[in-house]
Amino acid sequence: MPIAYIGLGANIPSPAGEPEATMAAAAKRLAKLGRVRKRSSLYSTAPVGFTDQPRFLNAVVALKTTLAPRALLEALLEIERTLGRDRTAGQANGPRTLDLDILLYGDLVLREHGLEIPHPRMAERAFVLAPLNEIAPQARDPRSGETVGQLLERVNRAGASKDEPDAVVHVESEPWRAGAGHAGSGARGDVRASADRDHG
Repeated sequence: MPIAYIGLGANIPSPAGEPEATMAAAAKRLAKLGRVRKRSSLYSTAPVGFTDQPRFLNAVVALKTTLAPRALLEALLEIERTLGRDRTAGQANGPRTLDLDILLYGDLVLREHGLEIPHPRMAERAFVLAPLNEIAPQARDPRSGETVGQLLERVNRAGASKDEPDAVVHVESEPWRAGAGHAGSGARGDVRASADRDHG
């Protein structure tokens, strides 16, 4: 079974509660789609694009699944809907109860209507790369062959030049940690990185 890396993000309350409760609820639902191999820590990330909104929480889950990419996408969209996301409403880059994205799916490169793997902007997004690097620094972007660690290093250098020390910050979360169960998580610690583009 391939390992799919799923990016999670939220910055406003959902039916499950505040964003950290939403993230924990989403992770539990992801476990029904396969076997959760690892979960990153939570990271507080600065909004970009539309900045007049709360900071986001972001994380990445490594999911071993038998679902094909399209079926996995549909399952993720259903989880979003269950937790209050309406993709037909709101503004681009605006607040959302939950965002779930397929970042990587094994070494697959796929481009179809409404589905592109790897995620087309993954290599530019510190709020994705920081949690992904925590659990899978050696995973490779099959388009470029670069590792996640290499991609994050480049984004960090760009962020340093912009002086954005608080763009991506590791946070402790009891609801998230309590829901981790037996799924492993990567090394903890503050990560200095810059955010880029949107969160969705």
